[in-house]
Amino acid sequence: MKNHHSSVSVTEYEALAELRYQIRRFLRFSEQVARDAGLEPRQHQLMLALKGIPKGVRPKIGEVAERLQIQHHSTVELVNRLAERGLIKRQRGGNDRREVLLSLTPKGEKVLRDLSLHHREELRSQGPELVSAMMRVMGGKEPRGARKKNPSREKRA
Repeated sequence: MKNHHSSVSVTEYEALAELRYQIRRFLRFSEQVARDAGLEPRQHQLMLALKGIPKGVRPKIGEVAERLQIQHHSTVELVNRLAERGLIKRQRGGNDRREVLLSLTPKGEKVLRDLSLHHREELRSQGPELVSAMMRVMGGKEPRGARKKNPSREKRA
């Protein structure tokens, strides 16, 4: 970790704290919506990582583990639970029969689509506050109207 400056201003601490608050607020929403849909948050994250994997990247356990930033064996456990519920499936790779590729089932696609619609709606309402907090940390200008619905700011005023 490089140390570009030897001190951190109160304003920078406030900006970092606000960003952390906004991220945690969104993650709490995401975790609750997943649980309401009968999934553990990491199961939802795995399904999203799988659906959103970049073109040209093979959807293997190791790749998904990297995207989730969790251990390979933890990913295998999540895959097992999701496969048992009929939300994802495993397929052997083409040339390399040892390779296991993952994909969502139609049922998994529907569950993920419903969750993603909830997330999109939440980001449309909370997104400006999240962007504003990120811009403050980065020292950039905030987008117009980014702060208008922030309850923590209203309490301070």
